[in-house]
Amino acid sequence: MKLFLSSSPHQRIKRDTGQVMRLVIYAMLPAMVLQVMIFGWGLVIQAALAVATALLTEGLILMMRQKRVERTLGDYSAVLTALLLAISIPPTLPWWMTILGTFFAIAIAKQLYGGLGFNMFNPAMIGYVVLLISFPVAMTMWLPPVSMLAEPLGFVDTLMLIFTGYTSGGLDIMQVRTVADGITMATPLDAVKTGLAEGQTYHEALLEPIFNGGFAASLGAGWAWLSVAYLVGGLALVRLKVINWHIPVAMIGSVIVISGLLHLLDMDHYASPLFHVFNGSLLIGAFFIATDPVSASTTDKGRLVFGAAIGFWLVIIRTFGGYPDAVAFAVIIMNMTVPLIDYYTRPRTYGRDRNPHPTDKR
Repeated sequence: MKLFLSSSPHQRIKRDTGQVMRLVIYAMLPAMVLQVMIFGWGLVIQAALAVATALLTEGLILMMRQKRVERTLGDYSAVLTALLLAISIPPTLPWWMTILGTFFAIAIAKQLYGGLGFNMFNPAMIGYVVLLISFPVAMTMWLPPVSMLAEPLGFVDTLMLIFTGYTSGGLDIMQVRTVADGITMATPLDAVKTGLAEGQTYHEALLEPIFNGGFAASLGAGWAWLSVAYLVGGLALVRLKVINWHIPVAMIGSVIVISGLLHLLDMDHYASPLFHVFNGSLLIGAFFIATDPVSASTTDKGRLVFGAAIGFWLVIIRTFGGYPDAVAFAVIIMNMTVPLIDYYTRPRTYGRDRNPHPTDKR
């Protein structure tokens, strides 16, 4: 019997960067299809714009840097960045904003640092934050579910709304957002945050049309199913060992614990853990964004700290900050701390004590 030895790391599943990126994209696709079914054709158009911009931008920069264009574009990292940005922005965001955010994500947040493997921050979240800070009104113009719209949007009308600001019938985004009963509908996170700011209690804010009512009153119509779809895709990535479980579990657990404590302290003014988990982009962030292998912590203990801290900041910013959702801000804040987290959570070197004696010269 022959014994074959290989150098570390001793991984049974060997995948190159392109394979990993493609698996993440495949895990996102079912949820993206559901997102199109719930919110209309806008995601398809935004994804096409973002992917084209990402590939063109990265290709031109690589040519300027005299790097191998085909090999780098073939790793699908630019495509994944574009798709993550596309699912995070409103489906009817003006076309030039999508191009601007994607360009910033690739050119500034990725290539300026030296390309894949050298970027300190998650590129998609940098592009998102740039758009959110620069164009806060446009970035909060999410459509209600298609089934609730007074004037349903087809593909052509969606395309015209993105490129001209008006549908074929002359409706602008504010008029399109009006639901069948004549109310302009906000997202679940916006509805609760606005309601609390206007003096309503948390339970009064849940009476908005966007919520389902009944036992699961805090589940926004359409948003809960979308969160579940991304959860299923994320669990598939964990099962395939594409990502580790530490960050998603720590992040979701932290959100549940912190929001649960606040809710117990004052149920009239702080949202429940169920609301925080299934509304907004928590589950997308936990499995597809915070787990970025370049900008996240690289040790098991570090991943737990990293994920838990993101969950903490997410609840704090959602509750006390000026923005309804906070995944991008929380991820970027913790991206800055990764070198420190990795330094203090690195595993002990084999053969050395954790606290060696000062006279130990090894």
